[in-house]
Amino acid sequence: MFLSNYVNKIDKKGRVSVPASFRSHLNSMGYNGFISYPSFNHPALEACSQDRIEKLSNTIDTLNPFEEKRDFFATSILSESENLQFDTEGRVSISQKLLSHSKIKDNILFVGLGKTFQIWEPKNFEKFKIFARKKAFQNRSNLKWDNKQKGELK
Repeated sequence: MFLSNYVNKIDKKGRVSVPASFRSHLNSMGYNGFISYPSFNHPALEACSQDRIEKLSNTIDTLNPFEEKRDFFATSILSESENLQFDTEGRVSISQKLLSHSKIKDNILFVGLGKTFQIWEPKNFEKFKIFARKKAFQNRSNLKWDNKQKGELK
């Protein structure tokens, strides 16, 4: 899983070192990089493995091929996605288009979200995190433990 968050500096060529735990997780899945695309909801980047983007693509393919919704999702996710490969030092090069969307200039914050992660400008994430904690508190009753789940704690 992608957990925690890490700040790294971006260099003048748009390269940034990906946190070792994120690289290790992706490598264990057989990947030497990840897919990234602009978030719909935030000035941030969504990031996931190749199999996750394939699942998204398959979900888009279940929509009627002649519906506008299908085109909107395919255009917004698939056509905007970039395959970011690790170099020998564990860095990726992030395009100016993605950096502009996320308003990233100097520092990059990698935010683990379980099966995916996001990439933020650190100050923007801090503002969002305060809002998210308030919303999580308000909606905490929606998060219930399923006693039938594997790995149940007793």
